[in-house]
Amino acid sequence: MIRVAAPLTAAALLLAACGGGGGSEPTTTSRAARTTTTTTAPPVAPLTGLPDPTGAASGRPALSVKVENTPEARPQSGLDVADVVWEEVVEGQITRFLAMFQSRSPGAVGPIRSVRLTDPNIVWPVGGIFAFSGGAKYALDGISRAPVTLVDESRAGAAMYRDRSRRAPHNLYGRGDALFAKGGTPVPPPALFTYSGAPRRADAARGVTAASAARIGFNGSYATDWTWDPSRRVWLRSNAGRPFTVAGGAQVTATNVVIWVVTYRGGAGAMQAEGVLTGEGRVVVLTGGVAVEGRWIRPAVDRPARFADAAGRTIPLTPGNTWVELPDPAYPITVTPAVAPAGGSGT
Repeated sequence: MIRVAAPLTAAALLLAACGGGGGSEPTTTSRAARTTTTTTAPPVAPLTGLPDPTGAASGRPALSVKVENTPEARPQSGLDVADVVWEEVVEGQITRFLAMFQSRSPGAVGPIRSVRLTDPNIVWPVGGIFAFSGGAKYALDGISRAPVTLVDESRAGAAMYRDRSRRAPHNLYGRGDALFAKGGTPVPPPALFTYSGAPRRADAARGVTAASAARIGFNGSYATDWTWDPSRRVWLRSNAGRPFTVAGGAQVTATNVVIWVVTYRGGAGAMQAEGVLTGEGRVVVLTGGVAVEGRWIRPAVDRPARFADAAGRTIPLTPGNTWVELPDPAYPITVTPAVAPAGGSGT
């Protein structure tokens, strides 16, 4: 074995010595290539706090549309794809919606109705496009001062149409993409709320309680119920004991419900009632299966409100769509506590 191995070893050394070529030194070590991977988080839609992987929300303004809420107008179209829906009190103590779209565009939205004095106070922070059917002079004067592009039926062109299967005036609808094409600034709009994905639990010191439902006592059949669905982790909307649905039959749901108690200048239900959305007052935030009692604070009409809990900390919303209810202080608000499961500790 020794006699055989020795020649082989010598041959191997000879090949190693001759194999460099051009007199270069043989390479005895190699360095592994270093690869750096950079992960960029997708953009976030400002009015939902959700990821916006397509970037659609980064390239367009907010679109606010006045939507009717009388029985003749139901079921409405488009409310289920709105980022934020505001419910305000108008004449006769009925309610009307202002639907804000930005991360998604509705195929159809309506019935579209007229502007009210509260609307400028809602849309001022986000600007963009304001779509409506017309209005009284005092309301038109108010919205004309807001930093929005106004689109009514007279200047909408193909962006609005009449659905001949429904009776006027409950048959004016808008096309989302065509309304967005009317232009508006800023692009994109600023965020209205603070979002957090952190789990929420009952905390008496901060005014947080586990909740299964809440009722906003708007007048008569306009009283609204929101019920927590733990399997889907959304709040389900009902009116007069029946699910509140959109065209197509789907029940309206919300990731967050903000019950923002406001005083109406002129009186809730008056012809020229105006919701006062600056200053501060009571707020109840429904999110993640809990109700958070706190205060809303908004020093100026061009700034979003801040919601603070009993300890003074900002109340974060869960990323997703939000419904904002604007009841007068005279309307009762009832929160139904959740029953903790046996052996559990609540939400």
